[in-house]
Amino acid sequence: MQSIEFCAGAGGQALGLEQAGFDHAALVEIEADFCKTLRLNRPQWDVRCADMNAFDGRSFAGVDLMAGGLPCPPFSVAGKQLGDLDERNLFPAAIRLIDEIKPKAVMIENVRGFLSPVFEEYRLHLKAEFKKLGYVVDWRLLNASDFGVPQLRPRVVIVALKQEFTDGFEWPEVLPQNPPTVGEVLKDMMAANGWLGAARWAKEANDIAPTIVGGSKKHGGPDLGPTRARKAWAALGVEGRTVAEKAPESDFVGMPRLTVAMVARLQGFPADWHFFGRKTTAYRQVGNAFPPPVACAVASKIKEALVVNVHPIVRAVA
Repeated sequence: MQSIEFCAGAGGQALGLEQAGFDHAALVEIEADFCKTLRLNRPQWDVRCADMNAFDGRSFAGVDLMAGGLPCPPFSVAGKQLGDLDERNLFPAAIRLIDEIKPKAVMIENVRGFLSPVFEEYRLHLKAEFKKLGYVVDWRLLNASDFGVPQLRPRVVIVALKQEFTDGFEWPEVLPQNPPTVGEVLKDMMAANGWLGAARWAKEANDIAPTIVGGSKKHGGPDLGPTRARKAWAALGVEGRTVAEKAPESDFVGMPRLTVAMVARLQGFPADWHFFGRKTTAYRQVGNAFPPPVACAVASKIKEALVVNVHPIVRAVA
């Protein structure tokens, strides 16, 4: 099955789709460094460094899945919540592209603020737009920690399917066990340069991480978030005011900082996934990503729904 993805970022959702068994017909991303990250890790992918607003999707008509991680600021509680009045709102572009591409299914990720009561009218508008195009749409708030990611990270996932595929779709079930703690996940990375306090630190960092934030292009640097977030990180023994270039040295004393690679592991990226650019742009790519395990869980269920319809069970007639 093939997919096309918009606002592909650093590849979190793309990795999840790949793990679920989708081949990428194309990935569209406007930021040059993010595109370089995608090409660095998957040279065979067709990466289009382009503006979604100006993209013509007609040549990709008929792909199985259209996916995207649309910009969060229009709906984020950390912003002004302008919704459809925000110039960064790309839902109109997504609706246009769905009409052009006519995929069997659509999968869009956004922030929890999308479900805010203030956007109820806009959600009803989107539902009506999907219905006009022949899709049944549903959305659900999913926590990354329910799918093995050692981080809370609540995200809204919107799934729309053509009418004939809706009966086969079910939302993924949460895992029966809790995710590993920050200490369990990062102990080996903290000890990479021989830090003598790594084991003790890992034992005390005995909870999952708060939501990792990446900031926008205009706002937010390589830090772990605002004051409230930094307090949560401090409770785990992590200094959140900046991101480190490397793991602590053997004689380090105090609260360690996380490296970009450590944050990437907390987001569910595999160890061999690399990020192009210096610390600030690399961290922003990681911080804004959709954790691959969550994307994989939802995409796998979408694939099951499409496969069941394409290959119906043949029952013998008595």
